[in-house]
Amino acid sequence: MSDQPSEASRPPEKPKGAGAPRPPEPPAATEAAATPAANEPGPSEAPPSEVRTAGAPAADAASPSAAWDPAPAQASDDRRPRARTARQAGQPGSPWQYGAGAPAKDDGATARIRPPAPPLIRPAVLWSVLATAILSALFLGDGLGVNLLIVALPAALAAFFAARAAGRRLRPWTATWAVGGLALLAVPALRDAGWPTFLAVVSAFALGSLALHGSRSWLGVLIGSLGLFDSVVPGIIWGVRGIRARGDGSRARWGAALRTTVVALVLLVVFGTLFASADAAFAELLGSLMPDASVGEGPWRIFLFALGLAGALAAAHAAAAPVRWDGITVRPGKPRGRAEWALPLIVLDLLFAAFITLQLVVLFGGYDKVRDVTGLSHAEYARQGFWQLLWATLLTLLVIALALRWAPRGGAGDRTLVRAVLGPLCVLTLVVVASALRRMDLYVDEYGLTRLRISVAAMELWLGVVLILILAAGVFGARLLPRAIAVSAAAGVLAFGLLSPDGLIAEQNVQRFEDSESTAIDIDYVQDLSADAVPALDRLPEPERSCALRIIQNEVLHADTPWYATSWGEARAKEILEKRPVKGDASDCYSVGREGTRDGYEPDGDGYDPY
Repeated sequence: MSDQPSEASRPPEKPKGAGAPRPPEPPAATEAAATPAANEPGPSEAPPSEVRTAGAPAADAASPSAAWDPAPAQASDDRRPRARTARQAGQPGSPWQYGAGAPAKDDGATARIRPPAPPLIRPAVLWSVLATAILSALFLGDGLGVNLLIVALPAALAAFFAARAAGRRLRPWTATWAVGGLALLAVPALRDAGWPTFLAVVSAFALGSLALHGSRSWLGVLIGSLGLFDSVVPGIIWGVRGIRARGDGSRARWGAALRTTVVALVLLVVFGTLFASADAAFAELLGSLMPDASVGEGPWRIFLFALGLAGALAAAHAAAAPVRWDGITVRPGKPRGRAEWALPLIVLDLLFAAFITLQLVVLFGGYDKVRDVTGLSHAEYARQGFWQLLWATLLTLLVIALALRWAPRGGAGDRTLVRAVLGPLCVLTLVVVASALRRMDLYVDEYGLTRLRISVAAMELWLGVVLILILAAGVFGARLLPRAIAVSAAAGVLAFGLLSPDGLIAEQNVQRFEDSESTAIDIDYVQDLSADAVPALDRLPEPERSCALRIIQNEVLHADTPWYATSWGEARAKEILEKRPVKGDASDCYSVGREGTRDGYEPDGDGYDPY
């Protein structure tokens, strides 16, 4: 594990069979035998199991799994000749050879992907971790907003300082993951809706974990996005040992730092209290900036402190000694014969082509004939097949993945066959995606936009992007495909949050209400939207406006949320409702927005279709 001693402090191990006679070796092999044999076998020597761990190539600038350079610059000149000599002698270089240290001893299945023990934790890392824990206790207990960014910044600094102390260099993909994760944390600061905020926070965690581990294979990207959990316990142990080691040798410095902090706090409290009592405006400003923490919240704040401490230590430990999740590989499936592999897929291509031909006729101008045959309205016909087309898209991606696993791999002719069969399938599936989105557009025009409809439409659109990336991989190579799909997912979540889905829902329903005198707006639905919907709902006439905004106004104006837990959408809604509050009484809203049908269906005892 990560707490093993380094190679510099470990006595050299006696090579196996040192006492037995052996035949003379060539000069290159003799020179390599003098090198410590701490390297792991390469991918070609891995056991032929279905799921196996494989060693990585030497950790140089072309290492396929490291997002940072794990080799210190000052040791690279001495180590590369030895690694080259070892490769000539049949011994692969160590994928985790730092300036000092050897792969940690581990008898488990993941022993060969474990890095050596990280160097002793640096003071800059400790201070950054402590800042993260304190800010977590002060700011994370009142909701989510810009406070997530405030807490994430010192945690990112702790990871940066730990990586630099371990000799790792920043690489483009690491910067991409890190910047993307911080950008996703801007969604809670801008939007009040909880569901895009949840997606953004989860995606930010995944990108942060990828930034620390630098994975690039399919399993590496999938497991690496959750790999930060693996560093929680080792990170805490690493931090405790580092504090003990540095505390024993520098008690005077720790005492001076503690005294300085105490004096600064005393001065701030004394003079801040005097200035606040002397000026009411300064007192109000100081009160709005200071976190609102009471004694009764002590256990909750202590938990947040421990959570921030453990999270920052885990991030720093993963940055200093990342687990190489790319070392876990899956053996390709057994290649099939050309006819056995291609015929089912060609039949599927023909089925897609026949279906798409009908879709082009129906959805782009030939609906009258279909209506005569089916008796369905335009919107009913559109709604009827959206979910089926969504599942067809997902299953097609699964078919493509399985087809690539068992595709023939005999030479250039087989590669041409794979492209000729799977390429048209991807193109035809893109038309299916367009047909599904067209159906959703027709249905939304008829019955309005909801959270479920905008979510599944966004997912269908992202699946189309994935198909385009697969087509590009078929032309230019699939080396970047796992990371490209991960980037597209994160970009989709970021765009989804920044576009304000609740605002789009309110805007579309208000526009339908304004464009058609016979269309009533669903007050029961729009009044449950977040504060992001207030600017659009504010355009409604009375009494619809007051009925739609009454619940939101009670939540926004009566909430005592501090500035760091207040989103920009909530602040904007508060400003609008303070200038123009709702009118009338809640009893005036009993019959508003409930005339006739609701969402395209007659209300009955069983309720209406929530879709």
